[in-house]
Amino acid sequence: MPLNLKKNLPAIDLLKKEHIFVMDALRASTQDIRPLKVVVLNLMPLKITTETDLIRLLSNTPLQIELDFMKIKGHTSKNTPVEHMQEFYKNFEDMAEEYYDGMIITGAPVEQMSYEEVLYWNELTTIFDWARTHVTSTLYICWAAFAGLYHFYDVPKYDLPAKMFGVFRHTLRERYLPIFRGFDDEFFVPHSRHTEIRRADLLKVPQLTMLSESEESGVYMAMARGGREFFITGHSEYSPYTLNDEYMRDLGKGLPIAIPRNYYRNDDPAQGPVVRWRGHANLLFTNWLNYYVYQETPFRIEDIKHLGDLT
Repeated sequence: MPLNLKKNLPAIDLLKKEHIFVMDALRASTQDIRPLKVVVLNLMPLKITTETDLIRLLSNTPLQIELDFMKIKGHTSKNTPVEHMQEFYKNFEDMAEEYYDGMIITGAPVEQMSYEEVLYWNELTTIFDWARTHVTSTLYICWAAFAGLYHFYDVPKYDLPAKMFGVFRHTLRERYLPIFRGFDDEFFVPHSRHTEIRRADLLKVPQLTMLSESEESGVYMAMARGGREFFITGHSEYSPYTLNDEYMRDLGKGLPIAIPRNYYRNDDPAQGPVVRWRGHANLLFTNWLNYYVYQETPFRIEDIKHLGDLT
């Protein structure tokens, strides 16, 4: 997929080394095609890392994508240079009149707080509500999935006795949905979280369809509004060494952290990770873009406003 990215975005040079095709706005403007408009609300602390991970996965269809990055006005990132945020991110209030084909909302390091204690909760829920009338399909990832399920459907989260940390085997409940096109019967997903949602709570909500789960890590994916919302509890977008970096970080801080399960070869950090989720991750994002963003989006992005809050 040719990705239309703003010039000088750090991910560009990193991904070119992986032979991923990106283009700047000037080159994209010469092509006689309307790109899909996708916006990312990036709540992760290491924003450049998350940008690179997501762009890598958005690069595997022939569709052209114009990618924007949104930030919370009431929150200042401590781990990303101010200059980067000023150049590549916009406040929600400056984007509120825009319409998008797709949206991705990432996790955030606030999962053990109650939702209402999060300083930007009011702004975040305003964005959640805005997405329902301004975006064709939205992916809520990890903490954002928990927050979206709570905001829209009153699904609670629960603290875990120990961090859910590692790469876990998952199965499909709705195997013939387009989001799972090409999936194997079993697939792997990284998880890194201190809380969970429970299948019994999801199954009580008629508007929600549980799509996938794991015997070890529990609920993985749920869908609402015919695919206009997906709630994903894992981190399919993680690069091979993200769990390793988190493990070494927590060890360095003296935090109580177990070795990530099903991750290192022979459970030995010195032998490095065994990557078993990359194929699933690429299919997930490609299927979402193709079947729920591209094929469902209006001919003109401005027409989304006429769809209203469809189910």
